[in-house]
Amino acid sequence: MADMPSQGWLNALRVYRQPRVIAMIFLGFSAGLPFLLVFSTLSAWLRDEGVARSIIGYFGWVGMTYSVKVLWAPIVDKVPLLGLTQWLGRRRSWLLSAQLGIALGLYYLAQLNVETELERVAICAVFIAFCSATQDIVIDAFRIETAAVKFQGAMAAAYVFGYRVALLMAGAGALYIADFYSWQMAYRVMATLMGVGIVTTLLLKEPAATTLTKEAHSLAGGLKPSKKALAWFVEAVISPFSDFFRRFGRFGFTVLALVAVYKLSDITMGMMANPFYLDLGFTKQEIAQVTKVFGFFMTLLGAFVGGVMVVRHGVMRPLVLGAVLIATTNLLFSFLAVTEPDLQWLAVVVSMDNLSGGLATAVFIAYLSSLTSSAHTATQYALFSSLMTLPAKFISGFSGVIVDSYGYYHFFLFAAGLGLPAIILAVIVFWRSKTAL
Repeated sequence: MADMPSQGWLNALRVYRQPRVIAMIFLGFSAGLPFLLVFSTLSAWLRDEGVARSIIGYFGWVGMTYSVKVLWAPIVDKVPLLGLTQWLGRRRSWLLSAQLGIALGLYYLAQLNVETELERVAICAVFIAFCSATQDIVIDAFRIETAAVKFQGAMAAAYVFGYRVALLMAGAGALYIADFYSWQMAYRVMATLMGVGIVTTLLLKEPAATTLTKEAHSLAGGLKPSKKALAWFVEAVISPFSDFFRRFGRFGFTVLALVAVYKLSDITMGMMANPFYLDLGFTKQEIAQVTKVFGFFMTLLGAFVGGVMVVRHGVMRPLVLGAVLIATTNLLFSFLAVTEPDLQWLAVVVSMDNLSGGLATAVFIAYLSSLTSSAHTATQYALFSSLMTLPAKFISGFSGVIVDSYGYYHFFLFAAGLGLPAIILAVIVFWRSKTAL
């Protein structure tokens, strides 16, 4: 009898031997690889080539592409690609197209001179981000459609693992290659690594086509094309909002305000992180070792702690703690800005930042998930995630201007101040949840 629990764990772990679960590791890698290459890694390249920080800050707006992917998600979901869809199927055709677009975009970016062709660099970065966001849309749909509910937890875990490995490669890996060879070589290698996702897509089986319900067929058959379009718009766009406010009432505006500002402080400072480390005098290799490799494990630890706290204390208390920690770690960066460059202090500050960031992210995802209803889960979550990042990405575009005008010390104080509304709103939502019990 003593061996039975061990056997039970072994049976549970066998889910990770499922081919569809293993495939999510590689799709997660493909999804995570381009993200940093148009964000913090690109900002390091630009700064290393002497591009003004004010200009680098504007590149933060490239990330807004991920925040508005909900706008073209219905097209990806419904519109076939001529020739490719008949060959690969609905999901794999869009997936392959997006991955090829990312690979070609990264390879083209590697050919550009960032000092003299900055406009082309910006256009190329937006194109890569658009293809990457499109890939995210398809992978989410693929994951849900390709496996039963009992496999979804393992599918998500495999995806996150692959995604984090890709962030490590696109962050530390790219910095190492740039340090030993060149930035152009780093981006060529990253373009080649997109082959992992391309090969995976070609080897995968297309998930079974989803079918419309009888009610949907009836509605589609009984309406004129213009009214069909209106009915689709109401169901896809209006209903998720009306459902949300039906459940939360006017307090829903407070909830949405919290969603919009919770990651504001964290995302705003992110665009200037690598330029800050370089301006302090640290080498690209040192930055890779401390902020990418070491920070990678601290982020995973923070996410693990956040998950445990949600199980132990529920969502609301950890939500307030996460908001406080995000603002506090920006104060640590302001301290770093006025002290002599020291690798140990950098490790301490980065550790605290990644630990708190991982914790806050895990808790916030749990909170966003709790806000959705079963009738509109995918749409509402997409809308929440867009609202979460869009204001922050917009403000981060001005980060370089603030640094050039006031210096890094005052910039990080400003970023910490952006965390105050999140703390206040988290406390209000917390007390509201207590009084509602």
